[in-house]
Formats: sequence, C-alpha cells, structure tokens
Amino acid sequence: MRVPITLDLHIPNFNYPDVGNDQVFQRVLDIALTAEKAGFSSVSLMDHLHQIGPVGPPQNFMFEGSTMLAAIAARTTKLTLGLLVGSVTYRNPAIAAKTTTTLDIISGGRAWHGLGAGWFEEEHNAYGYEYPPLKLRFEMLEEALQIARAMFTHGQSSFAGEHFHIEGAYNNPQPIRGDIPILIGGSGERKTLRFVAKYGDGCNLFGGVDQVKHLLGVLEQHCSDVGRDASQITKTAMGRVLIGATHEAAEAKVEAMRAQGVTDEALATMITGDPDTVGERVTALKEIGVEGLTLSMPDSYDLEAVDLVGRTLAPIFAS
Repeated sequence: MRVPITLDLHIPNFNYPDVGNDQVFQRVLDIALTAEKAGFSSVSLMDHLHQIGPVGPPQNFMFEGSTMLAAIAARTTKLTLGLLVGSVTYRNPAIAAKTTTTLDIISGGRAWHGLGAGWFEEEHNAYGYEYPPLKLRFEMLEEALQIARAMFTHGQSSFAGEHFHIEGAYNNPQPIRGDIPILIGGSGERKTLRFVAKYGDGCNLFGGVDQVKHLLGVLEQHCSDVGRDASQITKTAMGRVLIGATHEAAEAKVEAMRAQGVTDEALATMITGDPDTVGERVTALKEIGVEGLTLSMPDSYDLEAVDLVGRTLAPIFAS
C-alpha cells in the first residue's frame, strides 16, 4: 500500500496577518478547502508542541497535529492527511496507531501514518519528555513501525520489544482499507532509508535535484538488500514554494521576504518564480524519480497563491 501523496500542502505556520485565535481555525480550514479544490492530493501538519525556527518564534501558534487533522478530515472529501512526521518519543506507538486509525475512520479511509525518530531537544525539555540518544531513538522507531503495522492489519496485536510492548491490544474498528500506509520521515542514508525499504510505504527526502537523486539511489540499494520492490514505495521530496502570477509578482514577494529579514541563503532553498519557472523546477524533480512533492508556502494564508500553486503543480504529478 503506497502513500497516496502526489502534491501535499504542508502547513507549519498558523500565524496569519490580522487573524486572531478565534479566527485561525477557519483560516486553516479555508486553506485546506482551497488546496483540495486546486488539485492538491494531501494536507500535512508538523508534530510539534511549539513553533520551530526558522518558521517562527516558539511562542507562536501551534496546534496538536492529529486533532487538527481530524477537524480538517471532517470538513473535506478528497484530501489525504497525516503528520509529517510524528515523533516516536512523544507518544506510545500503540496510541499513535490508534489515533491514526481514528483519523482514517473520520476521513473515510484517507489517513496515512507519518513517523520519525524525533529531533527537537528543546521541545522535549520544555514539555517533560525524555530525549534519548539518537541510537536509542532509532531503536524505538523500528519497534514503533512494527507495532503500527501490526495494529493496522490486525484487530488485536501483541509485540515485545526492548523499548515498547503491547499485549492483546485491540484496534477496532480496523482501518477502512485494511491497512494504513506508513511514511517514514528523514533522509538518513544508513538507517532511515533502510527502515523505509524494510517497513515503509513512502519516504520524504530533502535537498536539491542532485541530492535527491543520490538518496533515491541509496533507497534503491536498500530495497535490493532486503528483497523489496522499490516501486512499492512512494518517493516524495520536501520543498518550499513562493509563487507569483508573473515574474514581477514573484520577485516582489521575494523582496518582501528579504525586507522581513529572510536571508538570501534561505531564499535560495525555495522554489520561486512565476508558474512556468516553478513548474520547470518541480518537473526536474519528477524526471529523476520523485513521485510526489510535499511543499510549504510562506504565504499559505493567501488563498489565491494556494490555488495558483495547486493548478500549476498538480498536473505535473497527475500525468
């Protein structure tokens, strides 16, 4: 079961101009509904408890991701939904699987399960979570992936590991599709992509065309090593998009971000330009084997911009 992502709108920011806490949910919903109408396949949220840099200062708005996804699911009809990605350190993996199954039922079978090893030590400290060494976090992740798959495919499951165990845990009702696809976040070549080959239905890679092409080759080798057909895995890449209806409009947005203190180095990592330019850069990713794009937008509160990105990029991955 592949992860159903072709064009995913990742929403990491909830602080919008002139939008207070009594209006922010409606704006998030408007963004999601606009994305759905414009051709996006998916919406994803972060699994963070306060805001992260460079998106914004820690005191900015931040929602518990699965709760917000459930609210979006109840008000949409086509978008697939998931955390990009859930941290294995924040919740018992059986509870995480149960939560995603609940989202699947609410959405009519549109959920996917995003999971990773976690990374934000400051946040762990702030909310009282242990922050184990990376080696242990990867051990926890491997066990959590096995627990999730067991619970997604069986009404009752048991698992005994070094870090987690369940004994006769029920997951009823079962997911609507009989399973839920699992997306494993991160681009680590030695462990993360090996876990993708062994346990995952999708990956989310970081970097430009050359780096992503290299990582796809690493994943292919891991799949060969474990006897897995790599075509069973949805290969997605992460990016940030800043689009304008014309070249001049796009340049004006870039200059506005520069005036807000965004560095040229950060701007260089974004896909910027008019629809033709943005489309060409995304097509270059598709040509090396990327099957879906997860993108965030600094101006996602601008519904016209969301619509323009969807209409520009959705056809690239639909063909």
